[in-house]
Amino acid sequence: MEINGQSVHSAPSTGPAANEDSIAADRGYRNSLTKIEPYGIEHIPDIERHGKPASQFFLWFAAGMNFPLVVLGFSAAYFGLPFWSAVVAILAAGLVASTVMGYLSGMGVRLGVPQQMQARGPLGFVGNLLPVAYVNVFAGVGWAAVTVILGGQAIGLLTGLPFWLSALILMVFQLGVAVMGYNLIHFLQRVLSFILLAGFIFVTVIAVTKADIVNTTNESAEGFIGAGGWIIFFGYFLSYIIAWMPFASDYSRYLPNTKSNRRGAGIFTMLGNFVTLSWMGILGALLGASATSSDTIVALNELMGPWAIIGLGIVALSSFTQNFLNVYGGAISIQTMGVPVKRHTAVVMICIASYLVALWGQNGFYEGFTGFLNLTAYCVTPYVTVLVCDYLFGGRRSERGIRELFDKSRRFEWGFIAWAAGVLGSSPFWISGIYTGPVAAAFPQIGDLTFYVGAAIAAIVYFATYRLPRLSKQSPLVDDKEFQES
Repeated sequence: MEINGQSVHSAPSTGPAANEDSIAADRGYRNSLTKIEPYGIEHIPDIERHGKPASQFFLWFAAGMNFPLVVLGFSAAYFGLPFWSAVVAILAAGLVASTVMGYLSGMGVRLGVPQQMQARGPLGFVGNLLPVAYVNVFAGVGWAAVTVILGGQAIGLLTGLPFWLSALILMVFQLGVAVMGYNLIHFLQRVLSFILLAGFIFVTVIAVTKADIVNTTNESAEGFIGAGGWIIFFGYFLSYIIAWMPFASDYSRYLPNTKSNRRGAGIFTMLGNFVTLSWMGILGALLGASATSSDTIVALNELMGPWAIIGLGIVALSSFTQNFLNVYGGAISIQTMGVPVKRHTAVVMICIASYLVALWGQNGFYEGFTGFLNLTAYCVTPYVTVLVCDYLFGGRRSERGIRELFDKSRRFEWGFIAWAAGVLGSSPFWISGIYTGPVAAAFPQIGDLTFYVGAAIAAIVYFATYRLPRLSKQSPLVDDKEFQES
């Protein structure tokens, strides 16, 4: 077997939960839709690589055709933003974040392992536990709960079912698909892309014909703080995609490792995210401009009028496309932490936790959602910064670089220090219902600068330390004679 053109000997497989220090053996998965995915966090062998880069567009397009983005766009009215100003913020944030997301997807094609496993390289096994435990497991559970809340509310308005039952129906179906894994998720995302495309076109046409577009600043709006409101609104959309970044490679790691596939996966991932974030965000801004309710589901129901059954049905259906990924990615997170369970067992754990969180958090949803979104993105931004720096400059694209990801004896590396410095150093700028930093509290007019401060600090600390003797006492990859790029 080969990694990046170099020969690697495979250890014997021990079944679906193969030893972490092995390159997984051929388990005959290929492009089957009826087999439960037998791989978890292992490196995908060449013989199992399959698919085309265009699959990344449909996967992320379907995931983005989702109501949480409409919720974020809805908040433009809260900040008193003119419609044109909100549109500029949405498009700019979408372009920046989607481009980074595309690059991370291309990394998955080359390295053949989930995104979170890649972070074991610069952070070490133990160093990676904290960000994975909070950023990824917590984010997977939290995002799944958010989507179940919105979908469950929509089903409840359509059918009159109690929330606990409508949410349970959603979660059981999502559980079944996530257990089957990678191939079935890609297949259903492609199918649902076309259904959601038609549905949201219908919703958008009604929104455009009924909405009152306001192109003046509303200084009497509850959340008006001038330019700072625009910066925070921009950050909402930036953080939406940032929250997905630790999972980008999870859905591209089976693609054959060629230069064209890496480039194609990046382009299609970027387009899928940018198109849907822009569309759903602008739709939310339209909805918020004419809404009489602060509840987005109620506002949609009022806007659609006699067509409400279609609008609410589309919202309920869209909850599946995002939660397939939330639950699947959360399960990968559990395995990355070294918990000795199979992937499909981890899926069940994530689903149960998400359902319980949804029951607990169904009331007071909006404030909790934005606070959760920001805190997650504050921790993810330095994490992704270190991950990309390691990939570009740390020698990760080598045989030894991939093998190191499965070496648990490397407990801490300098990348953990860079990540922690980025998180702690940016904390004075945090804006959240849970915690607001002293700088943000003293100067609300500057908006939310956390992402940029956190990324800058993490990058500075990374470049100051990546050539130092490693904390694990092993030689740096950048000085390794085996370092070769494919």
